[in-house]
Amino acid sequence: MAIIIPPFPDIRRATPDDALAIGAIYNHYIEHSVATFQLDTHDDAYWQNWFAQFSDTGPHQCYLAADSGKVIGFAYSLPYSEKGGYAQTVLTSIYLDIDHPGQGLGSQLYDALFEAIDNIHRIYAWIALPNEASMALHRRFGFTEVATLSEIGFKHGRYIDVAVMERVID
Repeated sequence: MAIIIPPFPDIRRATPDDALAIGAIYNHYIEHSVATFQLDTHDDAYWQNWFAQFSDTGPHQCYLAADSGKVIGFAYSLPYSEKGGYAQTVLTSIYLDIDHPGQGLGSQLYDALFEAIDNIHRIYAWIALPNEASMALHRRFGFTEVATLSEIGFKHGRYIDVAVMERVID
């Protein structure tokens, strides 16, 4: 028997007006998790500048989920590297409000993001371990684990391994 997950009321491309709400979710992860190796939270000016790297077309986009107008998650794709030879490779990330895990939100965000991004050859995701929920989400979207970087990060007093997952587009 399949579980039917109702869609969230609003999955859409993020706009500059959403940057601060996105930043609030991400700042939580900076302070309370190892999902990102950033150590210091960012102010509003940072988030407004951060958002400028996205566009409405092409490989670098940001999508969000909102419930009753409140941003409850986001997913984005950024350049894998600033070096020109990597132009058709992106790195993706997804972050959910802590009150909304395990409800299918991540799948809905990735559906929208992957439908929208174009002109890419490979998609990568770096996942701090352990994180079976994120690994499973990425596997559902055709990612395979291609490497584990041993103790590459250090946060909250411990070293953390990172899984590198890859999705082949063509």
